[in-house]
Amino acid sequence: MSVDLSAQLLSADAALPSPLLDLAAALAPGARVVPLWRNDLGGITVRLEQPDDAHAAVLKWSPPGREVDLVDERARLDWAAPFHPVPRVIDLGEFAAPDSELTQWMLSEALPGETAVSDHWRARPATAVTAIARGLRRLHEAVPVDQCPFDGAELPEGAEPDHPVVSHGDACAPNTLLAADGDFLAHVDLGALGVADRWLDLAIASMSLEWNFGPGWEDQFFDDYGIDPDPTRIAAWRRWWNRPVQG
Repeated sequence: MSVDLSAQLLSADAALPSPLLDLAAALAPGARVVPLWRNDLGGITVRLEQPDDAHAAVLKWSPPGREVDLVDERARLDWAAPFHPVPRVIDLGEFAAPDSELTQWMLSEALPGETAVSDHWRARPATAVTAIARGLRRLHEAVPVDQCPFDGAELPEGAEPDHPVVSHGDACAPNTLLAADGDFLAHVDLGALGVADRWLDLAIASMSLEWNFGPGWEDQFFDDYGIDPDPTRIAAWRRWWNRPVQG
């Protein structure tokens, strides 16, 4: 399955739902609302910029039918923060504008970087791929498995166990942020973080490279992470990722 996840990036003039705009006005009066991202289920992420350019924040708005509960994601972000670069959560809650359904939201600090699939980094794929690989290696080495209270994905059929880590759980390229100099900055969208085999992240991250940067980047990814690709484990985890989801 080929998916250009960068297509979910929102343009600066993208139309936003009125309940989201009402929420942004309530949380950050006077802030400029800058569209950032829309996921497959209609969840939207925006940046809230104050006129003095200080105290910028990121608002993640999750409508009914959401895939990840933001309460669970906040718990993971709060736990991981002492060990690994992730956004600091400011607040979380529920909101219902007049005549609209209840939505979930999470407000976090804005970090000084861009997603690996921004136009800037898509034009510099070698730098982005290195940051994605090194960011995952940093996550896998720095975050203590024996202290993690969250379970990640179970080993899928056909995959041999290799090495348990605290896995991102959704390591597609957009979930890595890069600093201005191209170094790894932070990971976002950690609602699936938990203890799992490292090939979950490696298989999915490497698969997403072609979607966003074109073919031919997997060898560099595995070199930069520091591991030889394992075709059997990669195939098993990709089958698991692309499995039909029962609803």
